[in-house]
Amino acid sequence: MPSPQIERPDLPEYMTWEELEQLPDEIAGQIELWEGRVVWLRRGPAEHQAFTFAMTSALKRCTREVRTQRPQDCWRADFETNVFFGNTGKSDFVTPDFLVYRCPEVPYQDIRAADVLIVGEILSPSNTQTDIEDKKARYAKAGIPWYWEVALERERSAIRYVHAYALETTHGQLPPGVRPLHPANYLLIDKWMAGKSHGIDLDAPFPIHIPWDELEF
Repeated sequence: MPSPQIERPDLPEYMTWEELEQLPDEIAGQIELWEGRVVWLRRGPAEHQAFTFAMTSALKRCTREVRTQRPQDCWRADFETNVFFGNTGKSDFVTPDFLVYRCPEVPYQDIRAADVLIVGEILSPSNTQTDIEDKKARYAKAGIPWYWEVALERERSAIRYVHAYALETTHGQLPPGVRPLHPANYLLIDKWMAGKSHGIDLDAPFPIHIPWDELEF
C-alpha cells in the first residue's frame, strides 16, 4: 500500500517486470503482477498502514529473540516487500502487508517465495472476500508455510481478530471424480480475539508472543 491514491493510467492487461520498472514509482508501487497480469492494489485507510507497521515491529522483536536463542535460525520480518514466484524472473509477484523470510545471504537480494515463512494481510472493511481468497490461493500455490489475517474493527481503530493458518498440501477424501480447485490450501491453526486473550501466543513456526498493547493504534 504505497503512497496516496492517484489516478490510474490506462495500462495493458499484461506487463513484464521490465515494463513495470519504466513506470513512475507512485504508479508501479500500486501494482502486482500475477503471471504478468496487472493487478492493482487496494488502498486502505490510515489504520491499515498503522497496524501493518505495528505487526511488523512485533514480529521483528520475535525474530530477534529467536536469533538470540537459536543463531542458526535467521529470520527477518518486514512489510510491503515484493515476493517473487518461481526461481527466476520477476513478472509474477505479490506484495503482502507483512512477512517473515529467511535472512538473505547478500544485500539487496530479491525475496523468492521459497524463502518466505509467513505472509500476512491486514483486512480493512474495504477488502472483499474475493480479494482475500484470490491472494491466499496464490500464497498457497507458492508453498508459503504460514498465512496470517489481521482483521480490523469497522467502527473503531482497533484489531478485531488475528487468524493464523498453516499450509496443507494434501486434501481429504472427496467423492469419486471430484478434485479440489486448489491442490494446496490453508487450515486455521489458531485465532485470537482482541479483548478475549492476553495477545497472540503461538509456538510455531517459532515462538511468537505479542501482547495486544503492542498492537494498539
